[in-house]
Order: sequence, then C-alpha cells, then structure tokens
Amino acid sequence: MTARVLSLCVDDFGQSPGIAAAVVQLAQARRITAVTCITNTPGWRRDALLLREVVPTVAAGLHLNLTEGQPISAQLARAWPQLPSLPRLLVQTHLRMVPRQALVCEILAQWHAFAAACGRAPDFIDGHQHVHHLPVVRDAMLEVLDGLQVRPAVRSTARVLGPAHAFKRWMIQATGGRALERQLDQRQLPHNTVLLGAYDFRTTDYRARMQAWLAGLPPQGALLFCHPGAPEGLDAKDAIAAARVRELAYLCSADFQQDLADAQVVLGNTWSRVAPQMVTAAVSGMSRPG
Repeated sequence: MTARVLSLCVDDFGQSPGIAAAVVQLAQARRITAVTCITNTPGWRRDALLLREVVPTVAAGLHLNLTEGQPISAQLARAWPQLPSLPRLLVQTHLRMVPRQALVCEILAQWHAFAAACGRAPDFIDGHQHVHHLPVVRDAMLEVLDGLQVRPAVRSTARVLGPAHAFKRWMIQATGGRALERQLDQRQLPHNTVLLGAYDFRTTDYRARMQAWLAGLPPQGALLFCHPGAPEGLDAKDAIAAARVRELAYLCSADFQQDLADAQVVLGNTWSRVAPQMVTAAVSGMSRPG
C-alpha cells in the first residue's frame, strides 16, 4: 500500500507565546508541515521572530482574523473599531451588510503585516474560525489574491470529513466552503481537496480522534488543522487552552509517530488544483455531515 500524505497545520500562531512555543517545538521535531499566523495581535511581531527560525521546515500562511481584537487598517477600523463576534459576522456577511472595500484594505493590511515581519509573502491563506470563506469576505480575499504576482494556496473548507461532529462540519461547509472552492477552481488556485480536524475541543482523548482521522484519510491526502499550545504561555482567556495542551502532548509523543506508521501516512504537502467532482469517489468512504 502506498503511503498517504497528510498536511498538518497549526492554527493561531501569534495569539500567545504558548502557541508560538508549541510551533517551534513541533517544527524542530518535524511533526508539522505548516503554520498559519494571526497578524493583528499585540504579540505578532515578537512571535514572528521565532517563526523565522522554523520557516525553512514548514510552510507559513496568513490566518485572516476578522473576529477577535481590532482591525489594523484605518478603513475597517472606521466601520468596526472592534472586530465582531463570529455569530454576528456570520449574519452580517450572509445579509451582505459588511463593507467590502474596507475588508479588502484589512486583508491587504494583515497580508503586509505578515510580509513585514517575516521578510516574505505568506505561502497560503486561510481564516481564523474559517472566516475567509464567508460571503463578501471571500470575494474581498480573492480580489486581493487576483492582484498578486505570485498567488498563494488557499485552505478549502468544502469537504470537512471526520468520524463525528457532523453538525459542526456541515456548518463549516455550508456557510461558504463550497462556494469558495468553486471560485478557487475557476481561478486554478491551489487548495486542499479534503479538510480534517474539526471537533468540539472537549474530547479528552485526542489520540483516538487522530487515529480516526488517519484511518479515514483519502488516497489523495488531506489537510488537518490543529491547535496545540504550551501550557506556560497560553492566554488566560483562551477558551480552548486545555485542548491545546492535550494536542501538544500527543503531537510530541512517540504515540503520534507510531499512529502515522500504523496508518501508513506520511507528513507532506497536499495542495492541489483537482476539481471537486474528481475526488467525489475518493472521499466517499469517510463520514460526511448529514
């Protein structure tokens, strides 16, 4: 059996020193393939210095943030001095009651904040809480990407697979994931064909969750997002702090290496330009939201 490929991406870099420490530890141990960065946080430039040390071993992307903290562009700050909560943003975007051009400015500002701190453009772009696929937001993002000389890969949320949490996976897909992938295919932008990693953060046995994802990994591979963090430097207000610690402990362990070997999975890149209809049969063996 040919080994299947898993891209393993740590989300939320820049949010706290604990997350940054976890990324450095995992990257140096070759346990992850990518990290995605929030650039509108107070600690971003501090953490970006650490990121420069590990970028040769991992891909680094922009984790577009529109739901926590403040905008960094003057244009969006005039409309939203404080970024809205995810529920509010979901409603506003689906009603098309958001300032598109101000969003374009904010996406550019967060993009340039990454480039200024890292000395390079992001390898890919996605969204904190998957905001990049929402109506209007995705159009603003694609407008920015269309203007770039070298366009990055984009995280697709069109097919969120897994053994449980069907409603959460359906919500991710239905709020914009499928629509975004159609636009990615039209533009021939590289993207993953399958996304793994969605769960409720209350599950205490992260190893069992990972084993299930690995067992159902389709032949063409998948991107799995995760949220590890070192306990010493996590934000006291971080709602998923306990889950971050559990994830880090497992990903650093010999158990993770053994589980990859047992499932005949290797870590690597799975960005693709494959159209959705070409992978339908390949992913049919794994649970879909009903």
